Amino acid sequence: MQKLFSWAGKWWPGLIPLAVMWGFAAWNNTLPVEADLSARSSAALKDTVLDKTRIAVDGRDVSLAADAFSEEGRRDAVMAVETVPGVRLVDDRTRLVPEAKPFVWNAERDVVRVTLSGSAPLPSMKGRLTEAARKEVGGVEVADQMGLARGAPPRFEAAAMLLLDQIGKLKDGKITITDTKVNLSGMARELGGREAIAAALKNLPEGFSIAANEIKAPPYIFQAYKDPVAATVTLTGYVPDNNVHAAIATSASRKFFTEKVVDNLKASIGAPGSFNTAVVAALGALSRLSTGTLVVSDREVKLSGDALYEGAANEIRAGLGKDFPKNWQYKPEITVKPAAGPVDGTVCQQLFSELLTKGKIRFANKRADIDPDSAGILDRLIETALRCPTTNIEVAGHTDADGEDSFNQALSEKRAQAVIDYLVRAGLPASRFTAVGHGSTQPVAGNDTDEGKAQNRRIEFLVR
Repeated sequence: MQKLFSWAGKWWPGLIPLAVMWGFAAWNNTLPVEADLSARSSAALKDTVLDKTRIAVDGRDVSLAADAFSEEGRRDAVMAVETVPGVRLVDDRTRLVPEAKPFVWNAERDVVRVTLSGSAPLPSMKGRLTEAARKEVGGVEVADQMGLARGAPPRFEAAAMLLLDQIGKLKDGKITITDTKVNLSGMARELGGREAIAAALKNLPEGFSIAANEIKAPPYIFQAYKDPVAATVTLTGYVPDNNVHAAIATSASRKFFTEKVVDNLKASIGAPGSFNTAVVAALGALSRLSTGTLVVSDREVKLSGDALYEGAANEIRAGLGKDFPKNWQYKPEITVKPAAGPVDGTVCQQLFSELLTKGKIRFANKRADIDPDSAGILDRLIETALRCPTTNIEVAGHTDADGEDSFNQALSEKRAQAVIDYLVRAGLPASRFTAVGHGSTQPVAGNDTDEGKAQNRRIEFLVR
């Protein structure tokens, strides 16, 4: 017996390496089987809709963990793995994605990015929504902060896609779907954008409705800049239609007699009421400035610049609002241009002649009422008269040959006197001026054409 134990003690340690070798062989044979089952299980799930799928294989047993988007989809996934040849047992660790109540989705735009948040019902749809946003706002960052959740209403994707089409029309704002209710807020990027969005919302899928649409239109802006150095008046911004455009351009060409009018206006909807009346009045005030900027934003008028003399500045400040429609606001920021140096009578006459060659003092037809469009040239004439305070000036009126001579003579005298009255109201002494009427006796062009008649109807300043 003692010999038996002695013999056993010599051979049983040899079993240890034998067992290790057997285990290594078994493990080495199992690895390819597990890898094969894992690959075939993954292939079996290719047509299922899952998220966060994880497969682990132990021998021929498969553990499946995943987030499913419906009970049917969860069961189909488990069954697909169970039917894989070679699989003995499936450990079902799948779960349903949480349901969102209410189901909320957001698209929000600010200055630098578009952010998608809330819930999307499927990973593929989440990707499509993100890609659609990038396409709509090309070049703008799109931040995907959407989660996944069940509970989306029918036709959710169609509604979200239509709303993403509108995000490009916004300067900033937010669009939200809450179940089947849609809320919109923010500022349209361009004039007409608000109306375009409202029209598109009429095509929302069946079952969806607008709970609130608070998209605002951007300010309706018209601008004019008078540059004395370049001798230009530049018009930019918007006008309601082509007829108003033509009326404003014509008015500007009459008011700004020494400047070239650069017309960069565009037609667009959204103009406030009485837009044309307000803009024409504001352009009249701008025409009296040496240099100036006019900004009309909705119903607010801002006019800044230098008047040619103190009296003009006071008159513009006091009278600006009287010409505007009711409920319009105005902000005059008028200063006075530094006075130019004095000149002698010869230079004064030259300056008067140059001004009246470039522009005309206009009157109502067959009357002595001065046309408001002449305010700009009259201010220039007053500024010149202030530079030669010791001279006496004859204001001469002339007419064309239409009508009776006696009528034309009286009319020319009345018009000359009307100009002197304007100058005196501006602060110049009446004693410096004499009104003379010549009727049609001193034409500078033929009276057989409209153009010639227009040249003959004139006012002249003569330094005496």
